[in-house]
Amino acid sequence: MEKIAQKMNTPTLSKIEKIGQFFFPAAFINDTDQEIKEIEKLILDHKIGGLTFFHSRASAATNFEGKKKVIRNEDSAKRLSELITHYQSITSSPLLISIDAEWGLAMRVENAPQYPYAITLGALPKDQTKLIFEVGKYIGNDLASIGIHLNLAPVADINVNPNNPVIGYRSFGEKKEQVTHKALALYNGLQDSGVLGCFKHFPGHGDTEVDSHLGLPVITKSKQELYAQELYPFIKAIASGIDSILIGHLAVPSLTKGKNISATLSKEIIKDVLRKEMGFKGVVISDALNMHSVSKLYPEKGMLEWKAFDAGNDILCFAENVEAGIRTIEKHATDLQIEESFIRIQKLKEKAFKQKTMSRDFGPKKAKTLNFNIAKASITLYKSNKESFKKFNHENFEAISIGKKEDCQFFKEIKQSRSFNVLCYTREILDTVSCTNIIIALFPSSIKPKNQFGIDPEIINVITELSKTKNIVLYLFGNPYALRVFKTENINNIVLAYQDFDSYQQVAAQHFLGQRQAIGKPPVQLSK
Repeated sequence: MEKIAQKMNTPTLSKIEKIGQFFFPAAFINDTDQEIKEIEKLILDHKIGGLTFFHSRASAATNFEGKKKVIRNEDSAKRLSELITHYQSITSSPLLISIDAEWGLAMRVENAPQYPYAITLGALPKDQTKLIFEVGKYIGNDLASIGIHLNLAPVADINVNPNNPVIGYRSFGEKKEQVTHKALALYNGLQDSGVLGCFKHFPGHGDTEVDSHLGLPVITKSKQELYAQELYPFIKAIASGIDSILIGHLAVPSLTKGKNISATLSKEIIKDVLRKEMGFKGVVISDALNMHSVSKLYPEKGMLEWKAFDAGNDILCFAENVEAGIRTIEKHATDLQIEESFIRIQKLKEKAFKQKTMSRDFGPKKAKTLNFNIAKASITLYKSNKESFKKFNHENFEAISIGKKEDCQFFKEIKQSRSFNVLCYTREILDTVSCTNIIIALFPSSIKPKNQFGIDPEIINVITELSKTKNIVLYLFGNPYALRVFKTENINNIVLAYQDFDSYQQVAAQHFLGQRQAIGKPPVQLSK
C-alpha cells in the first residue's frame, strides 16, 4: 500500500493521460497470457485509472446468452491477488481496483466467504442493523486482503416490482426507509474496513421488468413520484457524504424531457438532477458499458465512451474501446470537463490509498459465525397456524426435500431429536405420502425469477395438491418471492429461511423443534 501511495506523487499527467484515468476496463481472473498482455498494454500505453475485475470472460457480466461455460478455478482468490499485484507493479500511476461483490468475494471467486443476499439482510429487525454493518466490514476485509479498493455495492434500489428480473434478491426490500437504512449500514461497514463503497443504480432500478444487461428498462413515473420513492435512498446517502454513485442503464422520461435515453447517457439525469438538484459532489460511475442496453447504440468505436463521459460519468466502467474512447474524448471534451472529472477521481484514489485497513483476522470460522447470527435474526414466520404446527410435536410426520438430497443439513439436525421418514421427491410422491403431517424443505434451484425460480411446474402442483389434504409446514431456503408461484392458501405454516447455507438450515431446524423464535420480518410483499 505504501508503494501505491508513493505513486500518487508522480509527475503531472498530460491531458491525454488524464483522460486515460477515466477508463476502468474489465479484467478477468482467468485470462490467458495473451489477454493479460492486452491489459498490460492498456496500463502502459494509455494510463488507465483502474480495473474492474470479473471471474472470467464467460461469466454473467459478459456472457448474456449463457452459451459459454464458466470453468471453476479453485485457486481464483490467489490468482486474483497475484494479478492485482502484477498490474500495480507495472503502472506509473496507481490503479484503483474495483469489483462487484454485493454478497462478498464469493460472487466472483471460488472458495471465498459468502455472505447473505441483500433480501435476507432486509428481513433483519431494525435493532439488528449492526449485523449488516458487520457484513460490510467482513466483505471489505476480504477484498482489502487481496488489493481491492472499491466494492461496487450496495444496491440502493427499492424493489417495488416483484417481477424485476435483475434486482429482486439484490435489494434490501420494498420500503424506502428500510433500503436506505440498511444500504448505509453496509456502506459504512465497508468504509470501516478501509474499502470504498458505491450506491447503485441511480436513479433507481427497482420498478423495472426488463433486464438492463439485455435491453433498456423504462420507468414511467413522474418526477414527483421519483423524488418520493426511487431517489430517496440516494438523497439520504448524499447527505451522509458518500463518495460515489453508479448510474443505471434505464430510461426515465420524466427526467429527460420525454426521451427514452439511458440514464448513463443523459446530461439531464446526471448533471441536472444528480449534480445540480441533489448536490452530489462525488464520483459518478457508469454501469458496465458492455451491457446490451447501451453497447449497441454507437457503431463508431469510442463514441459510446464519449457520450457517457459527456453525460457526466467520471469513471467509464467496463469500457471496451479504450484507445478509441480516449481519442474521441480528447477531440470533443473541454479542458474544464476533463479537469473536473480528473480531480474527482484523484480525490477518490487518494482516499482509497490512505485508508487504514483492519487486521486480517476474518477467516472462514468468523464468517460462519456471522452467517449463523444473521440466520437467527432473519428467519421469518410468514404464515402461522399454531394449532396445526403443534401437531408435529406429538404426532408422526413425514418429510420431503425438494432441490437437495434427503440428507440435507436441515433434516439431519431435526433427526437428532425426532424420528421420521424422509421421502424422496418423485412425480408419484402423492401416492407415497402416508402421514397427515408433512414438513417440506424447498430449495429452489435459482435465486432469479426466470422460469419460476427454477421450480418445476410439477413440483408446484404437488405442493398444491398435498396442501389440500395434509397439514403442511413449508420451509423455504431461497428467494422469498418464490412463494408467489404457489397457491399458499391451504398451506398452514410457511417459514422463510432465505439462504441454503448449513447455518440457515440449522437455525430453521431449531425453529421447527421449538428451540428458537422467528423474529425476522418479510422484506417484500409476497401475496399476488
